[in-house]
Amino acid sequence: MAIGYRLQSNPLVGKLTTKYFLPLGTRQVGDDVVFFNFGYEEDPPMGLTLAASDEPNRYCIQLYHVTASQVDLTGKKVLEVSCGAGGGASYIMRNLGPASYTGLDLNPASIDKCRERHQLSGLEFVQGDAQNLPFPDESFDAVINVEASHQYPNFPGFLQEVARVLRPGGHFLYTDSRRAPVVAEWEAALAGAPLRKISERDIDKEAKRGLDANTRRTQQQISGRLPGFMNSLIRYGVGVLDWDLRRSGGFSYRVYHFAKD
Repeated sequence: MAIGYRLQSNPLVGKLTTKYFLPLGTRQVGDDVVFFNFGYEEDPPMGLTLAASDEPNRYCIQLYHVTASQVDLTGKKVLEVSCGAGGGASYIMRNLGPASYTGLDLNPASIDKCRERHQLSGLEFVQGDAQNLPFPDESFDAVINVEASHQYPNFPGFLQEVARVLRPGGHFLYTDSRRAPVVAEWEAALAGAPLRKISERDIDKEAKRGLDANTRRTQQQISGRLPGFMNSLIRYGVGVLDWDLRRSGGFSYRVYHFAKD
């Protein structure tokens, strides 16, 4: 199952959410929740071929696929920063051929769930901070980051860390969104990173389709499973994000490919 929502907020709210609400939510929603992103769908539909076990998470998997498949990951050593519930890590490891895949997340409850659920050869999960990555310099061929960086208090610091752990010739495969008032700040941080931009694509419409599909599925599947305040939080978050996406210029959602020279 996929949860296609999240609250964009200031760094303090993001830190409190990660420290308190996400561990609680992770433990409450159950083992079948393996994604926490908007999702992605094209028009006509993308039609990505999936295993039957992956089909319930189609829209979230498609977002991971379009992000990670910007380069050939076959035989590569890959790091995902903010891996969440590990669904993307599992999909990429099973389908895109990396030699190894490390999923890192600040939420210890998520890491515990990942280790229990996603037991694949070459796949490991580590608890740690995106802005202080616990890895040596030049450790990875690719770094993946999906719909998480809006919560980092020090986004430029995160980009510095990505560049540090990437090997020369390595790739940063990245997708996220920002509200209109902070898009210029976002762009400036990306332009100032010690990485070379290969490509950039707006996926506002595709993310909106994914959000709509995931919202319907999520509300049907977990509405009776969470405490009342968590259900209210979901309804509020989905409503705010849907409003932001509908209003003109409310959101900019993009997928990027950067390289380290």
